[in-house]
Amino acid sequence: MSAAALRRSLLAPAAIAVGALLLAGCSGSAPASGGAADDSAETHEVAHARGTASVPVAPERVVTLEPLELDTAVALGVTPVGTAVASNVADVPAYLEVSGVEPVGTVPEPDLEAIAALEPDLILGTESRHSALYDQLDAIAPTVFIENHADAWRDNAAVIGEALGQPDAVASLLDEVDERCATIAETHDVEGETANLIRPRDETTLSLYGPTSFAGSLLQCAGYTIPDQVWEDGLQADISPENIADARADEVFVTTDDVSDASTVPSAITQNDDAFPDVTLVDTSTWVAGVGPKGAHAVLDDIEAFLDARQ
Repeated sequence: MSAAALRRSLLAPAAIAVGALLLAGCSGSAPASGGAADDSAETHEVAHARGTASVPVAPERVVTLEPLELDTAVALGVTPVGTAVASNVADVPAYLEVSGVEPVGTVPEPDLEAIAALEPDLILGTESRHSALYDQLDAIAPTVFIENHADAWRDNAAVIGEALGQPDAVASLLDEVDERCATIAETHDVEGETANLIRPRDETTLSLYGPTSFAGSLLQCAGYTIPDQVWEDGLQADISPENIADARADEVFVTTDDVSDASTVPSAITQNDDAFPDVTLVDTSTWVAGVGPKGAHAVLDDIEAFLDARQ
């Protein structure tokens, strides 16, 4: 079966789509250079984690499988038709202020049938999360993968800009973030001060976010220094409540689903007031999951509001 014929079968009713996807995964017939788009559409070549894909210059039906891809697309004025959502939520993050985006499973487990039913002309995914699904996704529509969700978010955003045919626009968005960071750093002069972001995982684990993480990089570009830890992939370090003293810093931010609920601050912190005299709750949906240009501005909004309030 040719790649084009296989793609047409995948865009049939759902039961047919699932069967075709399984066939594609077993036969390995998906093209290595990316699924073929409509022959009449203008395309361009995009280098990505799985090689080179031929994708529409101006895709109109995009499906994203990674938060950064969703955020970056929306920041570029492209509203995806579908997106994989975080495992603990059922919809698109509210901070993006978009509607009409269909959930297509979760980030770790995308729903191939739901993706095929949306008839996308471009799928954006991640090698580190979705490697085993690449051939099946590429049989539905041209597919571009970033290498790893743990890579520097600015680099990943640049790949998405290439895939969406707007590399210069993404560069401008990233410049705006950096310029705003510089303004905050100059205005508030926190050089020499330390900051930690703590994410409560469960009763036994707290995660600290490092300098190359999304929020960590924003704290640093706003002028803070993140205390040294043994960072996993440069991103995070997990500690137990018994070792909460390792999370001390001049400013401590703690993620929560409800910033108005002080009871969401872990007891390991509240029971150590001397070590943590000032703790600020911040929204998990932006500081952790809001990776991308729009999420960056949401995090910088919080940092700036915090610094303004302490003057």
